Amino acid sequence: MGTVRKRGDRYFLDFYDQHGQRQRHLMPSGATKAQAKDQLRACEEMVSKGTFLPAKEVPKFAEVAREWVEYKKLNLRETTWEVYEGHVRNHFNELNDLKISRIAIATLEKFIASRQVQGMNIGTLRKILVSLGQILSYAVRHKYIDHNPFREAERPREQANGHEEEDKIAILTPGQITALLGQVQDQKYHIFFLTAIMTGARQGELVGLKWGDLDWGIKQVYIQRTFNKGRFFTPKTKGSRRKIDLAPTVIRELKKWRIACIANDLDLIFPNEAGGPMNCSNMVQRHFLPALKAADLPRIRFHDLRHTYASLLIEQGENIKYIQNQLGHATPTITLNVYAHLMKDRNPEAACRLENAVFGAVGHHLGTNKQKGPRL
Repeated sequence: MGTVRKRGDRYFLDFYDQHGQRQRHLMPSGATKAQAKDQLRACEEMVSKGTFLPAKEVPKFAEVAREWVEYKKLNLRETTWEVYEGHVRNHFNELNDLKISRIAIATLEKFIASRQVQGMNIGTLRKILVSLGQILSYAVRHKYIDHNPFREAERPREQANGHEEEDKIAILTPGQITALLGQVQDQKYHIFFLTAIMTGARQGELVGLKWGDLDWGIKQVYIQRTFNKGRFFTPKTKGSRRKIDLAPTVIRELKKWRIACIANDLDLIFPNEAGGPMNCSNMVQRHFLPALKAADLPRIRFHDLRHTYASLLIEQGENIKYIQNQLGHATPTITLNVYAHLMKDRNPEAACRLENAVFGAVGHHLGTNKQKGPRL
C-alpha cells in the first residue's frame, strides 16, 4: 500500500511497483493532496496490471513504432513491410516525441481530423490508421500502456468535403468489351486483355502466369504467384491461390498464342521482348489506354476489367460463393461489400419461382377453413 508524503511544499508518492522496486514520484508544484492521492491510485492500478513504468522509462511513441515495425519485418512480405515502414517514417511526426502513455483518445482524434482537413485521401488515411492501431496494440502487449485508446477513437467516415469516398468501380458492357478488343491488334495484348476480362485475375497475377499453370483438360488456370514491384511473390492469402474456369474462347486464343509466344526461361505466358515479366506501366500507357481511346470508351483503370468480370457473373446470376472463389476473396462478405451495389434489388422472377415452388402442386387457390355459423 503506497502513501502520500509531503516534502517542503510539494507532495510525493511512495509505493512499490510490480517488480518489488520502491518508487518515489514527486508531484508538480501546486498539486493538492487530493490530486496526489488520485495519482497514487492510478499508479497502484498500473502496478496491479503489471504496466507501471517510472516516468523516465516510459518510451516515446517513435521508439515503440520502431520496435513494432522491426517486429513486423519477420512475418510480412517485403513489399507490405515497406508500406508499414513508410507509415512510421512519414506520417506520425506530431506523435513521435510524445510519451506513449500520453497518447489519449483526444490526441488520436486530433491526428485524424488534421489529416482530413489537409484533404488526405480517406483510403490512404485508413491504411495509416491500421498501422497506428497496431502500434498501440503492440504497446499494450508489451505493457508500455494498459489499454489501447485507438479502440475508442472515432474513425473517419467521410472526406473533409463531406462526400463519402468510394473507389469508383467502372464496368464495361459486353458491347464495350467487343469494341475494346477490336482495337487491339497486337496478339499478345489482345489475349492479355481478353484473359483479364474473362478471368478477373489481378494485373500482377496475369503477368506472373506461366504455361504450366494452365490445365487444358479441365479448362482452368491456376493462380499461384503474382509479380509486383519487380519481384515474384506467392499469393498473400489461401483464397488468392485458386483455380479459375476458362471460357472456350480464352482456351482457343491461348492455344494460338502459345505457338506465337517467344520461348523464355521463365515459361511466362505474357513475357516482354526479352523473355522477362511484362512492364505493366508500359502495357497500360502504350496499349490499354490507346485501345480505350480508339474504341471511344471512357478512360478506366486496368483493374476495372476485374470489376467487369465480377459484374458479368453477378448479372447472369452466378452463386456468390462461386464468384468469391473465382476472384480469390477471403470470404463472401468481401465480395458482397465490394459488389453489393451491382446486385438487383428487384427480382419479380424470383417471386414467381417461389410461388411455383410453394403452390405449384396444388394450384394458386388459397381457401380458408372458417367454420360456418348457426343456421337462423
